[in-house]
Amino acid sequence: MFETISEKFSAILSPVRDSQTLTEESIDKTLKAVRMSLLEADVNFRVAGDFVEAVRKKAVGSERRKGLTAGQQFVQTVQEELTRFLGTENRGLERKGGGPLRVMTVGLQGAGKTTFCAKLAALELKSGAKPLLVPADVYRPAAAEQLATLARAVGAQFFEPPEGAKPEDICALAGESAAERGVDTVIFDTAGRLHIDAGLMEELKRIDGAVAPGEILLVADAMSGQDAVRAAEGFAEALNISGVVLTKMDGDARGGAALSIRAVTGKPVKFFSTGEKPDDLELFHPERIASRILGMGDMLTLIEKAQTAFSEKEAEKIAKRAEKNRFTLEDFRKSITALEKMGPVESLAAMVPGAGALAGKSGAADKARRSMKTGAAIVDSMTPRERRDHRIINSSRRKRIARGSGTTVAEVDRTIKNFIKMRSVMKKGGGMKMPPA
Repeated sequence: MFETISEKFSAILSPVRDSQTLTEESIDKTLKAVRMSLLEADVNFRVAGDFVEAVRKKAVGSERRKGLTAGQQFVQTVQEELTRFLGTENRGLERKGGGPLRVMTVGLQGAGKTTFCAKLAALELKSGAKPLLVPADVYRPAAAEQLATLARAVGAQFFEPPEGAKPEDICALAGESAAERGVDTVIFDTAGRLHIDAGLMEELKRIDGAVAPGEILLVADAMSGQDAVRAAEGFAEALNISGVVLTKMDGDARGGAALSIRAVTGKPVKFFSTGEKPDDLELFHPERIASRILGMGDMLTLIEKAQTAFSEKEAEKIAKRAEKNRFTLEDFRKSITALEKMGPVESLAAMVPGAGALAGKSGAADKARRSMKTGAAIVDSMTPRERRDHRIINSSRRKRIARGSGTTVAEVDRTIKNFIKMRSVMKKGGGMKMPPA
């Protein structure tokens, strides 16, 4: 995800990052390269132009921020504007008023709506909600059976549609039964088409009128690039969609849809999917995605993923230590061990600061695994006192640790820096709090 554009941004911004001074000419030259990299990533040309102009206005003639070089301030400006273009913030599903939340999913055929509905139900179950899945696609063969199978797999309730009923009637009946079923979230899986047509839109409008959904989510295939953006524009014109879901983000998509869709439609990207498993669904956090694209990692998401690798008791211990700024190298060592339980290493690479360039490359997983093993070996070579207080690790101790772990002083330095970064993020983010049961 975003590997190509991340590599290009890194190549463009790395020479600039440590510059003490930047001229208007050098800024223009850098932004020209940024614009070209966005266009090559299939970003809408208007969005690319607007983004570059926004960065330029902020960067040229701006007052230097304390403690930053000109280059660092420029990179920070790029990150701020990239976050703004992606949507600034995301709260996921928004519940207003009482009663069950009704979520209507729409999109073209093949975008992955049915699978997304099941993933959203799984996410709701994790948060303690009780979801109901409703099959409103009466055209695709075995569509209802597929949703029923997925509902059983994730443990969600399923609404059995009456034979021969119209889509809007199925949705209305399911909505009426929500209260007596005791569900909190009703998820409607509507039909798709190969392309937007009047018949599809009329049907969706009838369903909208029948159930008055609190959320209308457009499910779009990220691999379709600008086709996804055009589809989003079409649906946004016909329906009051509240957000977009990008699927197949684990494919070879260049990232253009994710970077364009918010700016073009004015609708936020709320979720993105990176695989076929029920857990392969994440909230789309603009600031974290911007950080990944710029090669700065995404430690908060990494920490959230690590929650599931710890027991509740262990997670609470680490959370308390993190909040009191007592997160130690010993805790860091346990976190490294937990990473091995969190799925394919290559899918985590973009979340680790400085490791984003490894994602998608040949041998990336092996390199990432070696990096984790190196970090573990380095901490294992420390004394108990050093693990408790990294501040005492001076030059001579670093040399000893390097010898004992079969590594270099530079690798010891890197491990300690990564630990400090993780500790800082965990303190701000409240540690590794377990999700509600």
